[in-house]
Amino acid sequence: MPGHKVVKRDEWLAARKRHLVKEKEFTKLRDELSRQRRELPWVRVDPEYVFDAPGGKETLSELFDGRSQLIVYHFMFGLDWSEGCKSCSFWADNFNGIVVHLAHRDVTLVAVSRAPLEKLEAFREWMGWGFKWVSSIGNDFNRDFHVSFTPEETKGEVYYNYRMQRFPSEEAPGISVFYRHADGEVFHTYSCYARGLDMLNGAYHYLDLAPKGRDEQGRIMAWLRHHDRYDG
Repeated sequence: MPGHKVVKRDEWLAARKRHLVKEKEFTKLRDELSRQRRELPWVRVDPEYVFDAPGGKETLSELFDGRSQLIVYHFMFGLDWSEGCKSCSFWADNFNGIVVHLAHRDVTLVAVSRAPLEKLEAFREWMGWGFKWVSSIGNDFNRDFHVSFTPEETKGEVYYNYRMQRFPSEEAPGISVFYRHADGEVFHTYSCYARGLDMLNGAYHYLDLAPKGRDEQGRIMAWLRHHDRYDG
């Protein structure tokens, strides 16, 4: 990176310590935001959504797999798509190694898409993923959580990320979180979309540490490929 400021070690250390103060402020603010997020009110989920899962039909309650907390990644994979979204695949590449750790904190992580289960299973095998992935084909789960739209809706504005806006696809990414009481009642506790998903992608955080950062130059994620399709 030609022209970047270069200094002696002691000057670098002084600048680093000044920045560390801001990083600590951010960490404390993030902890406070997380605490406030956990205190948000909940909404009871009344529809009994039924999904196509590798082992057969499963309700939303059954997706918890005996745990009390469920995190759903809304993976963009439309009904007639031949493969999953490359950006969602970038996020999903982070899932394999963490599922077992989440399970030991009473959390189940699953991906949900509208595509038929056989497409999801084939793509999951191709990508080498081991996390659970189910199809919401035949139910309104994706529409109720504002991550799937009709072709007619995308010609105008759709409701996404808590506001009306234009969106270039019939499928959108997101995360939704649920809690299940011992009596079986299920509650929706949180959802986030768009840039709200950033904190869930470890690779982006590593890039943010590097001198060039994400280096996307205004074309967010245009550089992305499925992980076996990069040159070299």
